[in-house]
Amino acid sequence: MRKLITLALLAVFATGSAFGQEKDQAKFKEYEPGYYENFILKDVRAVKKDKKEEEKEKKFLMDQSGMDLPNKMDLYENEVWHTPTISQGNAGTCWAYSTTSFYESEVKRLHDMEVNLSEIYTVYWEYVEKARRYVKKRGDSRFTQGSEANAVTRMYKKYGIVPNSVYDGLPEERKFHSHAAMYKEMRNYLENVKKEDAWNEKEVLATIKSIMNHHIGQPPSEFEYEGEMITPKEYLHDVLKLNLDNYVEILSYKQKPYWEQVEYEVPDNWWNSEEYYNVPLNVFMDVVEEAIAEGYSMSIGGDVSEAGFSHETNCAIVPTFDIPAQYINENSRQFRFSNSSTTDDHGMHLVGSTEYNGDMWYLIKDSSSGSRDVGKDSPIFGYYFFHEDYIKLKMMNFTIHKDAVEDVLEKF
Repeated sequence: MRKLITLALLAVFATGSAFGQEKDQAKFKEYEPGYYENFILKDVRAVKKDKKEEEKEKKFLMDQSGMDLPNKMDLYENEVWHTPTISQGNAGTCWAYSTTSFYESEVKRLHDMEVNLSEIYTVYWEYVEKARRYVKKRGDSRFTQGSEANAVTRMYKKYGIVPNSVYDGLPEERKFHSHAAMYKEMRNYLENVKKEDAWNEKEVLATIKSIMNHHIGQPPSEFEYEGEMITPKEYLHDVLKLNLDNYVEILSYKQKPYWEQVEYEVPDNWWNSEEYYNVPLNVFMDVVEEAIAEGYSMSIGGDVSEAGFSHETNCAIVPTFDIPAQYINENSRQFRFSNSSTTDDHGMHLVGSTEYNGDMWYLIKDSSSGSRDVGKDSPIFGYYFFHEDYIKLKMMNFTIHKDAVEDVLEKF
């Protein structure tokens, strides 16, 4: 009898019918220059031939051709108002673009006012604060282009914000941002400060500002708004009327206790923030689904370097050859984070949802080049479509208004 049962189980698993999930196909895709090479690099005068193009690198990817996918904008009935997509160019500033877009949507939701805020204003002051901590920690502090969504909230509180029309940080001759040269100059300077043991904070910050002023311009201390001069802080409090204490960070990972505020232990949390509300995965997913249906968007972050992340369909799916849907849980999520196959590499703005063929899908506004490989004339240019399993396995945290998670916060 035991032998018969064993044979039956083997047959079931061989066909895959035990879970009712078809096996996904895969393919090797040869590297092709995309939006980044064809537009952004040309704009920033990067004429050197890309090494990847020369080597014709191939990637092992999920083959999504012929699949019935909800990669059409009009399918997303739960869509939150948001500003048009914009490229971050050749700069590691996704955290600023995604969260700035989130706050633009919040201003519309709360006050029915449409604004276009400056991403680079926040980036400027974030670099200043990174340099300040670098000095205080005598070089034992991360100084890179990356950061987290709540860095935007921190910079708003300290420095305010301005419209993009007042400060866009973009040289006149360029269409796209490129911070590579600026970052290299700042990085080299700080390394020399460390080498020479020259920890004069005032002098260091003045030099960092002068480098940025040269590359992206000096941000204004005041500007004209409706015929009157106004400061960035006054614009934040009196015009946008954003109460930044109303925004919280929701996280789900097993390595820290649930139902506690914890540190998100990733390199881009360079100031070691411990303000993340860590919740079980089922709570995390329930909030995502319910909040967007109730009109709340969120700035969300996680991993986009996956075989199921297609730049042909702009859909993100967890393929069965990675892990079948039935096995996606807190353990498989934590396992990938612990072995670094899930990394905190990108921030995006989640702006919509739909139920399609019995599954939840999410509309993602994106500033990266990959979402633009479909071509500028495509209606999905600058957007991704995430299957619920992809968020469940690969998206680690999000920023949201506390009203959307009031019942969750009560448990802390």
